[in-house]
Amino acid sequence: MSDTIKFNLDGREVTAEPGETIWQVAKRQGTTIPHLCWKDAPGYRADGNCRACMVEIDGERVLAASCVRTPAPGMVVKSQTSRAKTARKMVIELLVADQPKPADAHDTQSDFNKWAKAMNVKTSRFPRDTSPKPDVSHPAMAVNLDACIHCNLCVRACREVQVNDVIGMAHRGPHEKIVFDFDDPMGASTCVACGECVQACPTGALMPKTIVDDKGRGGRVADREVDSVCPYCGVGCQITYKIRKDKKTGKDAIAWVEGAGGPANENRLCVKGRFGFDYVTSPERLTKPLIRKSGKPKGINMDPRKPQTHFREATWKEALELAAGGLSAIRDADGGKALAGFGSAKCSNEEAYLFQKMVRTGFGSNNVDHCTRLCHASSVAALMETIGSGAVTAPFTAVRDSDVIFVIGANPTENHPVAATYFKQAAKRGADLIVLDPRGQALKRHASHMLQFKPGADVSMLNAMMHVIVEEKLYDQQYIQAHTDGFEKLKKHLKKFTPEAMEKVCGIAADELRTVARKYARAEAAIIFWGMGVSQHTHGTDNARCLISLALMCGQTGRAGTGLHP
Repeated sequence: MSDTIKFNLDGREVTAEPGETIWQVAKRQGTTIPHLCWKDAPGYRADGNCRACMVEIDGERVLAASCVRTPAPGMVVKSQTSRAKTARKMVIELLVADQPKPADAHDTQSDFNKWAKAMNVKTSRFPRDTSPKPDVSHPAMAVNLDACIHCNLCVRACREVQVNDVIGMAHRGPHEKIVFDFDDPMGASTCVACGECVQACPTGALMPKTIVDDKGRGGRVADREVDSVCPYCGVGCQITYKIRKDKKTGKDAIAWVEGAGGPANENRLCVKGRFGFDYVTSPERLTKPLIRKSGKPKGINMDPRKPQTHFREATWKEALELAAGGLSAIRDADGGKALAGFGSAKCSNEEAYLFQKMVRTGFGSNNVDHCTRLCHASSVAALMETIGSGAVTAPFTAVRDSDVIFVIGANPTENHPVAATYFKQAAKRGADLIVLDPRGQALKRHASHMLQFKPGADVSMLNAMMHVIVEEKLYDQQYIQAHTDGFEKLKKHLKKFTPEAMEKVCGIAADELRTVARKYARAEAAIIFWGMGVSQHTHGTDNARCLISLALMCGQTGRAGTGLHP
């Protein structure tokens, strides 16, 4: 039996998938219904509080908010009736009353202004309320609450998508307003500047400072867009650069950045990806090939802002021929083994592939390496030894299906903030987030268990957990028999690693070690993440071996929500 629902929308029979709202079906059918408090993007739920998407349903006295209402079989929905349109237009007119005048708009291209224009609402018959003062305390974002319509999108962006819990609603009735922490200025709050609220805001109440003037006037107007991948960490966030002419230089410049709908970030960004693009126009950035002048020494005793003292500009053809000729000369004179290549984690997979191909086929050398190999050499060695592959067995987005998330030797909120949003969302959903780190870290606030063990005691702590799993027979015997070898030998090895004995070594109470071990072993789906704190260690390979053994004995690989992710 099909779970789809058939109903009538504006005189046509349409089909809704399970969980789809009337608004979503209407969009799929090409029917335009205004919306302000609903953002059609992953991670956002509909609230239905702006009432700009009202539709008429046969047999019901009041109009329904299409963004939250799901259809029922045989329902007759009318989105374009005079009653529905009048109600929607009235909502926009009421909101226009408190908006800045068009000449003072914070975002001339805001969703709100576009809907007002589409519905021919230019002015309002209603009196204007008092305007809050602007907040320009933050270095990257401007806050102008005179444009705020209390749609709550920024609250959901902060609390449910990024899970930073900074923005909230305070007070009641006519005094209700958006606040940061305890009504602090944005720049003095605990805001981490991910900018999710700026991307979500439909009115311009929250804007990137780069596109508003001193009076808060501006607009998201771009001459062109360039899709790219964030150049910072290895999460692989897809981004869209908004380009327009710089008024001072007359040259193309990045005006602002928005997250794109890639599989790794689903429109989200962190402070670096969203606001860390000023280096593009830095005077120290090389935009043309340079060749060292004859007789100039190789050293660091030069001003990087004045490269012309040691270098001269060249064409790409000249520079490439010089570099290729020099490398070829070394290869021909001394053989391919005289050359080596070292790649960067900032390169894409495609670039890394081409780089190693150039070294192997062009140089004739197998001396090619990559910084990630150095960072995770111990993890790769352990993975190759135990499961036959040095790669992760699941992406970080697999936490959506996990009920236990095990993070050790990593600080994702600092190093991979977008990946951390998935961990925080899972914890908010009810998953057990177990963080093991000698240092305190931001994930501690979301963790069900935070084990701040003694530095260097990873093996003793993990062995104690495996001891509990073995002694209490919490392991997956069927998985072990089908997919592993050497379990009996491991059982004998673990006998002496009792939680009571290891408590003195690792500094974690025996009861806590038992609790965490039981939670991991009994989980329907558990996943392990580890970082440099595990791998870049004098016994990094042993650390990784313990984590892999922990996962294998509990059968926590090969299924949705399980796996190993260094």
